[in-house]
Amino acid sequence: MKQTRKFRSAPRGPRGAVVVAAVLAAVVATVCAPGAAQAAPACADTAAGAPVEVARIPDWAESIAVDRRGRMFVTAYYTGRIYRIDAPGADPVALTGGVGANGGIVVRGDGTLLAGTGNDLAHSLTGGLFPVSELLLVDPDSGRVRTYASGLGGIDGVALAPDGTVYTTTLGGRTIGRVTPDGRVDPAWARLGEPNGIAVSPDGSEVYVVQTTVAPGLYRIPVADPAHPVRWIPAAPRDALALPDGLTLDGLGRPLIATHASGQVWRAESGSLCAVETGLHLSTQVTYGHGDRGFSAGRLYRAGVDGRIYEVPAGFDPAGR
Repeated sequence: MKQTRKFRSAPRGPRGAVVVAAVLAAVVATVCAPGAAQAAPACADTAAGAPVEVARIPDWAESIAVDRRGRMFVTAYYTGRIYRIDAPGADPVALTGGVGANGGIVVRGDGTLLAGTGNDLAHSLTGGLFPVSELLLVDPDSGRVRTYASGLGGIDGVALAPDGTVYTTTLGGRTIGRVTPDGRVDPAWARLGEPNGIAVSPDGSEVYVVQTTVAPGLYRIPVADPAHPVRWIPAAPRDALALPDGLTLDGLGRPLIATHASGQVWRAESGSLCAVETGLHLSTQVTYGHGDRGFSAGRLYRAGVDGRIYEVPAGFDPAGR
């Protein structure tokens, strides 16, 4: 397979340096912590094959999504650009300029993209009182951008429900936002400390949210009762510094979670977390491919702080979401 080449180093501003330093410190702490070598146990039913780098952007790759044509879209943390990568091995194309799209990204049913803005410390800390971040609606071919919704806390994770409802998280805050298909915005639809990765159950009845710090774990929020989030699966004590981040769902509706510090991709099953893959440190998001070409259906992809996109054969699932 042709590998992507001609990459530039990601720019490093003062804020970025602080963030990266904090993450690296967590990695060191995790590696040095007693019992860290065990981490989450390996999942039993994974495919064989080591991760393979298939693309790279010249920035921190915050979130990734794949459309039905097998094209991957990546939000860039530092520059706020959205990149399109048409196939594994292809050079990334800046679909937009710096539009502030440094949060989550999803593909809607009509093929357009939704990307979050305000994924930074200032918006995260003030998002509960001054929700001013936006969801951007982006044309995947022309790069045309317009505002889809505004008045949300700093947007980290973005998830799309089967009925078109959009849910967002604010890392560093306590709010989970919701935007209904008719445009109603609720910046504090639910509350949960340090919410990060987010997904919606296949039937749309629950919202799954990763809590990154304090007490890392996975929550379920009933759509009919958002005031009562349920702590579904806690991370083991040895994974207290794992820094779980983005998530997606496999063909059985089980969450897969990228982690920064542990270097593992977790899967939730039978009330616990197991590792689909190990050794991919500073991961930010995982997603499945779609279609019969490019980043194709069934293949699991990982994005990371290093801007590298890996295919993770161990996560292969022909029905993966």
